[in-house]
Amino acid sequence: MKLTPLIVAMLAGASWGVSAQAADPLSAWQDTAPKQAIEAWVAGATQAGSTTFIPVNKRNVVFDNDGTLWGEAPLTFQLQFAVDEIKRLAPEHPEWKQDPIVKLVLANDLAGLAKAGKEGLVKLMTLTHSGMSADEYAKRVRTWLDTSKHPRFGCHYDQLGYQPMVQLLAYLRANGFKTWIVSGGGIDFMRVFAEQMYGIPPEQVVGSFALGEFSFSKDGASIMKTMKGAYLDDGAAKPAAIHLFMGQRPVGAFGNSDGDVPMLQYTSTNPEFKTFGLLVHHTDEKREYAYDSHPPSSGTLVKGLTEAPKYGWTLVDMKRDWKTVFDPALCPAK
Repeated sequence: MKLTPLIVAMLAGASWGVSAQAADPLSAWQDTAPKQAIEAWVAGATQAGSTTFIPVNKRNVVFDNDGTLWGEAPLTFQLQFAVDEIKRLAPEHPEWKQDPIVKLVLANDLAGLAKAGKEGLVKLMTLTHSGMSADEYAKRVRTWLDTSKHPRFGCHYDQLGYQPMVQLLAYLRANGFKTWIVSGGGIDFMRVFAEQMYGIPPEQVVGSFALGEFSFSKDGASIMKTMKGAYLDDGAAKPAAIHLFMGQRPVGAFGNSDGDVPMLQYTSTNPEFKTFGLLVHHTDEKREYAYDSHPPSSGTLVKGLTEAPKYGWTLVDMKRDWKTVFDPALCPAK
């Protein structure tokens, strides 16, 4: 049985004695300014009668996924899935051999793939994320997660959640907050693992999507995946998606890149409550990666660094502010 953050937490809770995790729900965080800011905001939001109190039904908080809850290098994990799927399926599709994007994938030309830009990405998504039922797609993602490992860390991709952030999700829920994912990753892709990894149910996962088509036959009913009406949930599209799926403005927003800035701005200008914004800055080249203006594949953080002081967002220095990056029970450091 593959260990997950939730299983690890249950095993820890079942052990005798008081563990560090039980004593400190944010035990993977250093006792520095970001942790203190989180605890202070939560204390104020949950203190009945205080001027900063937030009613439970308004305690919605949104998290980006790639680079915020799990890694995004050297490729975003969903892009790595698409690349691996092309390689797996290519022998069954000889007609793909002349496609320039497929040629780049089969040649492991990641630089060329990056230069292909949005057009290349759409082609990859069309070949690997449409033309099948949603159930079949979910099975493919689950199989990939169970069999594929990160080239540097040697662990399954769903073992690479950031332990401090997984703890933060649990801490917020323990204090009456409703946690959402709002990410550029595919909504159907993330729904395969979000509950297992983060404790976030499918209905609280918002991501890039395309319109499915209902199909009914003697074999039953299904939703077929297409690329119709494709919606990329990034940048200014994130607040619009929050409005569409949540119907109210969040009180907390957590991200790591300039693509998350509009989501944080939308949250920080909530006129009703004292809000909280946080950006994860990738500064740890030894335990993970260090980047801002030149990320390996995505996650540029330039505007966010200049906007953070203006809005009072908390900036997390991964190297300084996290005791651990990955849960050692899931992915031991090499």
